[in-house]
Amino acid sequence: MGKFGLQFKATLENVTNVRPEGDDFRWYLKLKCGNCGEVSEKWQYITLLDSMPLKGGRGSASMVQKCKLCSRENSIDILKDTISPYNAEDSERFKTIVQFECRGLEPVDFQPQAGFAASGAETTTQFPEVNLQEKDWTDYDEKASESVGIYEVTHQFIKC
Repeated sequence: MGKFGLQFKATLENVTNVRPEGDDFRWYLKLKCGNCGEVSEKWQYITLLDSMPLKGGRGSASMVQKCKLCSRENSIDILKDTISPYNAEDSERFKTIVQFECRGLEPVDFQPQAGFAASGAETTTQFPEVNLQEKDWTDYDEKASESVGIYEVTHQFIKC
């Protein structure tokens, strides 16, 4: 069993508090089996709303799956209390925005998509529909009369 942190890095322009919005936010991941090394071909997503029972009544996880190659049962769980926003002062630095508890597998890739939200850095303007699939996002803050953006989105995983 191990914990892995997803570290997020981006250049923020006039925005702060970049965060996943809602318990139904989809974390798109590629996962590797810790037993045989098989990596999922397709993106798989997990949300805080997902809960599947673990074998033998050992609780639950966001996702439980059998490896297609070696048939081992693996699981991954989002640790809700570790979800944290990426703020203006974090710009251009890696920061852990969520941790996953993994049994038998590890996350190897992350694809940001829709479902993020952000706030104006100097205003109360909310941007509830931030899509980071293209690794860049731009908009305009009417209250501040300035452009806003999130650029050069990248990530890495660390063992916690």
